Amino acid sequence: MKILIIDDHFVVRQGLRRLLSPILDISVREAASTRDALIAFREDRPDLVLLDLHLPNSSGLELLNRLILEDEGARILVFSMHAEPIYVVHALKAGARGYVSKSAPVEELVTAVRRVADGGQYIEREIASHIALMRRVGNDSFQRLTTREIDIMRLLGDGKDLRAIAELLGVSYKTMANACTVIKGKLGIPRTADLIRLAFDMHGK
Repeated sequence: MKILIIDDHFVVRQGLRRLLSPILDISVREAASTRDALIAFREDRPDLVLLDLHLPNSSGLELLNRLILEDEGARILVFSMHAEPIYVVHALKAGARGYVSKSAPVEELVTAVRRVADGGQYIEREIASHIALMRRVGNDSFQRLTTREIDIMRLLGDGKDLRAIAELLGVSYKTMANACTVIKGKLGIPRTADLIRLAFDMHGK
C-alpha cells in the first residue's frame, strides 16, 4: 500500500511512518507543503493520503479540493489537530473519506487507515457523536460557510489578526474585512470581537 503523508511537522510525519510501518505493509512518501504534496500525488498516485489541515501559507481544505480535482477517487483521510465538527463536515463535503483527530487513540487511527484504504469511510467515534448531536439540535449555521470562510475562522482561532490572515491568504485587508462581515452575517454575530471569541471557543482556547 502506498501512503502519502502531508504534514508540515517532520516529527509528525516520522511518527506516523514509524507507527504504521510495523503494522501495515506500506511504502511511505512525505510532503510538507501544498506544492510538494501535489508533485508527490501526481508521481505516485498513492492508495491513501493522510492529510493535515494546517499547512504553511496554505489551506489543507483547499489542497483537499485540488487533490479531488486531480482524482475524484482519491482516498483521503484527514488527520488533524482540529476535532471540531465544522472542519469535519467541510472536509467530508470536499471529498475526504475519513477524519481522525491527532488526539485519537492509536488503534482508532490504524482502523481508519485500513478502512479508508479499502475504499470505505471512517469518522473518529467521538467526533461522529458530536456531529450527530449538532444535527439533532439543528445547529447548521456553520455549514453555510465556504471553505475560505472556514479557513478564516481557523486562523482567527489560532490568534492571528485580520492583517496577518490577509497576508497569509494573499488578499487585501479590505477584502478580509469584507469576508468577516459576510461570516458575521451568516452566523448572526454583530461584532468582530464576538466572531474572534467564537473562533477561540471552537479551538478550545
